Amino acid sequence: MTAIIDWHSKAVLSYKISNTMDSQLVMSVLNDALEKYPHPEIFNTDQGSQYTSEIHIKRLKKLGITISMDGKGRATDNICIERFWRSAKCERIYLNECQTIGELITDVDDYIEFSPLKGH
Repeated sequence: MTAIIDWHSKAVLSYKISNTMDSQLVMSVLNDALEKYPHPEIFNTDQGSQYTSEIHIKRLKKLGITISMDGKGRATDNICIERFWRSAKCERIYLNECQTIGELITDVDDYIEFSPLKGH
């Protein structure tokens, strides 16, 4: 799963679940958020290859968005998304044994829809 969270409101702006974590997945989520919401001044990610890919970097730079990446092994640099993952896992994902990715998607959709984390 990849998600984009607004640092100010802590709202989930866009997310998707896939059985692969690649550039195509993160670009889909990034483009969705950029279409729906005002462009941020700063975009923070970890140093995963999907976020350091040329296509991801070029898209942000083309829009004049400053790129901020966590230091290696420093999850606290991106605490908003880390807290979201922890909450989603502990409050929903680990409690429900989904048998398919479709069930997981529905479960996470419900979690985000009925939480204060829903996009504004």
